[in-house]
Amino acid sequence: MIESPGILYSIGAFLLIIGPLVFVHEMGHYLVARWFNTKVEKFSIGFGREIAGWTDKKDTRWKIGWLPLGGYVQFAGDLNAASQPDPNSNTLPDAEKAKLFQYKPVGQRFLIILAGPMINFLFAIILFVGIFAAYGQAQNPAVVTALEEGSPADVAGFEIGDRITSVQGREIDRFEDLARYVSLRPGEEMTFGVERDDEPLTITAVTGDVTVEDRFGNAARIGRIGVYGSAIEIQQLSLLELPGAAIDQTISSLEMITVGLWQIIRGQRSIQELGGPLKIGQISGQTASLGIYAFLIFMAMISINLGFINLLPIPMLDGGHLVFYAAEAVRRRPIKPEAQEWAFRMGLAVLLGFMLMVTVIDLGSFGVWERLSGLIG
Repeated sequence: MIESPGILYSIGAFLLIIGPLVFVHEMGHYLVARWFNTKVEKFSIGFGREIAGWTDKKDTRWKIGWLPLGGYVQFAGDLNAASQPDPNSNTLPDAEKAKLFQYKPVGQRFLIILAGPMINFLFAIILFVGIFAAYGQAQNPAVVTALEEGSPADVAGFEIGDRITSVQGREIDRFEDLARYVSLRPGEEMTFGVERDDEPLTITAVTGDVTVEDRFGNAARIGRIGVYGSAIEIQQLSLLELPGAAIDQTISSLEMITVGLWQIIRGQRSIQELGGPLKIGQISGQTASLGIYAFLIFMAMISINLGFINLLPIPMLDGGHLVFYAAEAVRRRPIKPEAQEWAFRMGLAVLLGFMLMVTVIDLGSFGVWERLSGLIG
């Protein structure tokens, strides 16, 4: 087991990841807002008291807050960073109202808010394009070259030389695709499409449920069937192949996040597998210590996570706003301010509760509660 990097190293790596990703997210909101001639009052990286900033020629205050756990774009006519409309804006002249976010058509407001998460996905695609261009992509075929004795695959009837063509109806081209799909689903029965001696057949196996540790001691629960492929072959991709490979990687990563969260909701995975800012900071330092390749892969994954989380239909998040605008488009009138106010309050309570929960989980993973109980005992 390799010792994790120091705290300062991890903090620096965390800031190198979260700072650019928050900037990219908020820039998505900002650019589309400017496209629709919407006045932006503040563009903030971080929350809390301003530690540095400037005002541009369009009266937008660009600033950095002392708490680097997010950011926001505040539009003119908003009461706060959550884009709650200021009722006093009704007294403004029509020319000023036309520049306010709350008076824009619902379709424009929807696109302005949607742009933040979408640009995080786009940024991940760009990162994957750069990674694959610089390092290539694993292209080893999904052919069984070894079987673990007594494993689910061995018991189910797999043989060396089998080419796995599909799992649960999903086409498989690379061994990496198979490993990713199976690892997400421990203890599940799966149907595999196989080619053996040029003849198609179907094999059903229940994935094993194992806990593995990485070189830093981080534990993860994964599914495994006990088949092994040939040594990984890194293949350079052509310029035309790069975008497709990057998009596929982003979609696969998004599926991993979605499946993992759904398994936690259904009770198939422990809530202890969630991680908050402290855990992200720790892993940021660990991946940075492994080199630029691992660091960029992790940054792409966090960018996808950031886009996904912001699309959740929780008031205060972008997804909550999108739900309001969708309802407004269907009803042909805005949701009542009172209802929005209560929704924002409940959303804030949910977010604060979630942040508290993942912080407690993070501290537990660092052994803080165990050491405290030992001191108290």
